[in-house]
Amino acid sequence: MSLVIIVIFLVVGLIGVPIAHALMMGSVAGLLLSDRLPLHLTIEQMIAQVQSFPLIAIPFFMLTGSLMVGGRLGQYLIDLLTTLMGRVHGGPAQVGVLSSTIFGGVSGSAVADASAIGSMLIPWLKNLGYPAPFAAGTIAAAATIDILIPPSIPMIIYALVSNASIGALFVAGVLPGLLMCAGFMAVCYVQGRRRGFPRDTQKFDHRKFVRELGYSFPALLLPVLIIVFLRFGIATPTEVSVMSTLYALLVSWIVYRDITIKRLRESTIEAGIATGVVLLIIMASSVVGYIVTYEQLPAAFVAYAQQTLREPWLIILAMNFIMLATGMFIDLPAAVLLLTPMFVPLAAAVGMDPVQLGIMMIVNLSIGLYHPPVGTTLFITSSIAKVRMGDVVIELVPFYFVAFGLLILMSYVPALTLH
Repeated sequence: MSLVIIVIFLVVGLIGVPIAHALMMGSVAGLLLSDRLPLHLTIEQMIAQVQSFPLIAIPFFMLTGSLMVGGRLGQYLIDLLTTLMGRVHGGPAQVGVLSSTIFGGVSGSAVADASAIGSMLIPWLKNLGYPAPFAAGTIAAAATIDILIPPSIPMIIYALVSNASIGALFVAGVLPGLLMCAGFMAVCYVQGRRRGFPRDTQKFDHRKFVRELGYSFPALLLPVLIIVFLRFGIATPTEVSVMSTLYALLVSWIVYRDITIKRLRESTIEAGIATGVVLLIIMASSVVGYIVTYEQLPAAFVAYAQQTLREPWLIILAMNFIMLATGMFIDLPAAVLLLTPMFVPLAAAVGMDPVQLGIMMIVNLSIGLYHPPVGTTLFITSSIAKVRMGDVVIELVPFYFVAFGLLILMSYVPALTLH
């Protein structure tokens, strides 16, 4: 059955069928060709997989991001970062990296980040004189920091399958996210200095900085509150997601006074559609996961890897190569759902903690978001900048080196993820 599913999934996926539908078609075909499992198993597994309390966090975190980024707060935050970084070599590009890092503590979706930040910053960077491919590449890469800084939708999905703690994953993602931010900012600095990109030559205005810091403080406070509430067990991730939405509503209503019935309606619809896409992928992947487990493929995969590779470092390296290859062709949520059942027992066999595996997997698969041929954030930012994806990929080369370096650290230095 598994072979049938893989073949049909690849065939229909290559002709443009959405990932969730391709998974469903492969699963149904596999069950029809087998007499070992009933066809109604498809419906049972799809419904059972989404009857999970932690999944409630997904729409609330998405709604929080839509409310916070869609109002005045986004522009206030960009103004603050521009005042802070504008005089540094590559400073305007670094504003894009920092914006994605901070917004990562709000939305938890790289695609939402690329769309929101990209639509604001890419035209601005182009007007300043930055090459359009470089502007698009910077935002495409920086948007993936969003899924490392909590809250993170992929971390919630991984926890659902692996039974790892969502709170532990959120806390573990902070340091890798900050390291990725620092690495991408270093790329912007080196490129800005080497290629003479324009920067602000005005003197630093302390009063302006303090004023803009006050305007932006609610956005800077939210990710801190999320970490504190989770780290000290004050609330569960689901409770934190609801509180973050309430916080975003109150801030938009009382502080910025930019919330309207129309914007609330639009944000709710946007979050609902995005959540529906994620849940459909989860439902479709659940059937594949059940069939794979039924046929005992994870156990066979673990035995094969241990007998063939033997050394733990080689097994981890092989896992990374498989994740990289998968992330280049399959969207991140679906890749997490498909790979986690295979790699959790293998990671346990080599002594790797599931939290470390989760961070390694998300760092790995996030590279696929700005790498062809799928490259969701790459496609979004290229469209906004109106440039060819090939030109953007050339500008992304130094960002790839930073991401691969961080991936090696996450894979072989457990102390960076286990606190």
